Amino acid sequence: MELKEIQNLIKFVAKSGASEVKLEMKDVKITIKTGSGKTETTIIQQPAIATPIMSSQNIIPVPLVEEESKSTTSTESEDSNYITIKSPIIGTFYRKSSPDKPEFAKVGDTISVGDIVCIIEAMKLFNEVESEISGKIVKILVDDSSPVEFDQPLFLVDPS
Repeated sequence: MELKEIQNLIKFVAKSGASEVKLEMKDVKITIKTGSGKTETTIIQQPAIATPIMSSQNIIPVPLVEEESKSTTSTESEDSNYITIKSPIIGTFYRKSSPDKPEFAKVGDTISVGDIVCIIEAMKLFNEVESEISGKIVKILVDDSSPVEFDQPLFLVDPS
């Protein structure tokens, strides 16, 4: 997770009014606590020896070394022609509004600007995610009813 993503997450949590948010990924744990006008952020990276505790004003990125496989590189080059629709919030991803309703978007569907592509539930609120681009949905990157993170890729769209 990059410094800019962490800063955006802190800003989002501050604006949302949530008092505490915990985010855990495979190699990073982030806890953001807000209240009484100050924001406290704890970032723990598993490969690191110490546990840094930082305020939002002085976050220092710790680079992680990751190995790239050849299959990942070839997939990225194929996907570079597509535009990604990303999650605007943390929550649970749903492809349809209720179990008996049709899915908002399927692979092969043509979407235009303003079309609803999914719903993300956050704190018992169902937020419709609208497309900001026009094109054809090539791939859905998230399973239905699964948790998503802020800025996580949801759909690949071919704009041509």
